[in-house]
Amino acid sequence: MAGKKILLIIGGGIAAFKSLDLIRRLRERGHSVTPVLTKAATEFVTPLSVSALAGEKVYQDLFDLNDEAEMGHIELSRAADLVVVAPATADLMGKMAAGLANDLASTLLMATDKRVLIAPSMNVRMWEHAATQRNLATLHEDGILTCGPNEGDMACGEFGFGRMAEPMEIVGAIEAAVNDGPLKGRHVLVTSGPTHEPIDPVRYIANRSSGAQGAAIARALLSLGAEVTFVTGPADVVAPMRVNLVAVQTAQQMLEAVNAALPADAAVFAAAVADWRMEHAADQKIKKDGNGLPVLAFAENPDILATVCAGTQKPKLVVGFAAETQNVVENATAKRKRKGCDWIVANDVSPSTGIMGGSENDVTLISKDGAEDWPRMGKDQVAQRLAEKIAEALG
Repeated sequence: MAGKKILLIIGGGIAAFKSLDLIRRLRERGHSVTPVLTKAATEFVTPLSVSALAGEKVYQDLFDLNDEAEMGHIELSRAADLVVVAPATADLMGKMAAGLANDLASTLLMATDKRVLIAPSMNVRMWEHAATQRNLATLHEDGILTCGPNEGDMACGEFGFGRMAEPMEIVGAIEAAVNDGPLKGRHVLVTSGPTHEPIDPVRYIANRSSGAQGAAIARALLSLGAEVTFVTGPADVVAPMRVNLVAVQTAQQMLEAVNAALPADAAVFAAAVADWRMEHAADQKIKKDGNGLPVLAFAENPDILATVCAGTQKPKLVVGFAAETQNVVENATAKRKRKGCDWIVANDVSPSTGIMGGSENDVTLISKDGAEDWPRMGKDQVAQRLAEKIAEALG
């Protein structure tokens, strides 16, 4: 994707430190970043650090005579392909909703003729406040794009929604906003996360999948312009913005959701679906009553990948995943042939690798042409590489 010009407004919140990583991630992907700091933002990050990472001058003052002579805030607001506010504090959101323009950041936001994307960040109570929600509704009506906030622990010690989206989530949102991409007009189905197979109302069978790789793949596909249907089990990670989200619990529910999402141009089955379920889940909590261990009768879950590959609506490209603990390439190669899919992304999930639930992946792409080893890299990088190969395969 050709690099885009991003005007990044950094608001004054503790999450401003994430803007440094955001700048780095954007530049890695070929985009240029022109940074603007609010006065409050300088309490959290320095102009020097921002400028060093962006490789550009930092703009701060609305009434700087040199800046106005060289470019001016009107031209600055319109020279970018997209205006991004990260973090977007409650104060900045309030100014945007009310149409205030009393500093450089708010004036740029009023003067721009480009799309605007905000990544809100604030205390959970501030996020839930009626005024913030009113402002958010106004911004949505004005066509402002949003990424996040996420739910999680906050610097103030509280937990809830208000945590700024992670840098790669914002990158995905930016790229989806500014670029049609090679997958424009393509529908891609992605499954992600574990499934939970109930034993009784309070217990279930599951695995250690976090859903991080599936979510990263969905973000990468969005960044290339795809329409993504994201069918996910109860994962640890937040689902990407702008996907067609379908949340499920069990393998049977996932199969039904997949069938409902077809047809698709491509499908990526990254979910770690439980192989077995209870033949008859108890409708009441199983009690320890002194009469010995309960007998758990298992039944085999539907094979979602094989079912889709054998169906009449099989996508042009079907990608499966093989989480192995031994003979990775051999087992994955056999799985590809057995399931009938086009590619298998194979990885070693032995406990010593730290891959299952971790931030990195070490994969081998199996196709009819053989095995292609990829170096160990972050899951976001694996996702982007896979998405680009999917785009190339679809043409």
